[in-house]
Amino acid sequence: MQNRLFVAYKPANMVCNHFLSRIKRRYGVKKAGFSGTLDPFAQGVLIVAFGQFTKLFRFLKKAPKTYRATLWIGASSPTLDSEKIEHVEEMMPFHPDSITIMLQSMLGDISYLPPKYSAKKIEGKRAYDLARSEQDFEMKTITSHVYDCRLVHYAHPFLTFDITISEGGYVRSMGALMAQKLGFSGSLSALHRLNEGAFIYVHEKALNPLDYLDLPINCYRGDASDVLLGRKLQVENFEKQEEGVYYLLNDDVLSIVQISADGVEYLLNSLSLKA
Repeated sequence: MQNRLFVAYKPANMVCNHFLSRIKRRYGVKKAGFSGTLDPFAQGVLIVAFGQFTKLFRFLKKAPKTYRATLWIGASSPTLDSEKIEHVEEMMPFHPDSITIMLQSMLGDISYLPPKYSAKKIEGKRAYDLARSEQDFEMKTITSHVYDCRLVHYAHPFLTFDITISEGGYVRSMGALMAQKLGFSGSLSALHRLNEGAFIYVHEKALNPLDYLDLPINCYRGDASDVLLGRKLQVENFEKQEEGVYYLLNDDVLSIVQISADGVEYLLNSLSLKA
């Protein structure tokens, strides 16, 4: 089991690194990694790779991502989740039409501040480390694209919704924005990642990386050993010569190259797809 790509299901209230350590012990592997960190309180889909397949993460179809979240309307927390609830404000239930209009207003490009309790780096340090040490700092506005946002269930003051968002989006911030549109503060009481792009959870079934590459295939018409041995490649020897990133396949050996005005550069070379 030297190389393997699969989807694991991280339980709630566990740090991703601890969860990965459990997986490594269970499968008896030393080299493993994951893509797409989940908050400790969140659960759901986590892409895991063993061995050399860890080099593939940045080339995979990982977006957009869909989450199911429950918003506690009226609950104030600096973490924007249930970890540090400081105050709960009571209000009358909202009319279903108000909920529908609010969810529809979340579609498209949304600019917002990421949570201070997040893994986002501020001058080389994780924001949550700065926040927990009570240091003063500011988050910079980011923009995410919301492809879909729909109601699952509303039992006042808890609103459960599904949201499909671009990579790098913060659903806790989306929840806070929703509550703000309704005139109150709000924090997530649950967060469940349903998918990362094409990746869904199917009992840790081994996946073929070729089915999940977010790259077009290209063909090198020169000597195949040039690629296998990492020799310098010429643009004119490629079937597709337009600038871009492509993958090449020689039997069960995968290479990824970038064609640019400067020539051809290896981004990944001679990775065996055999498990």
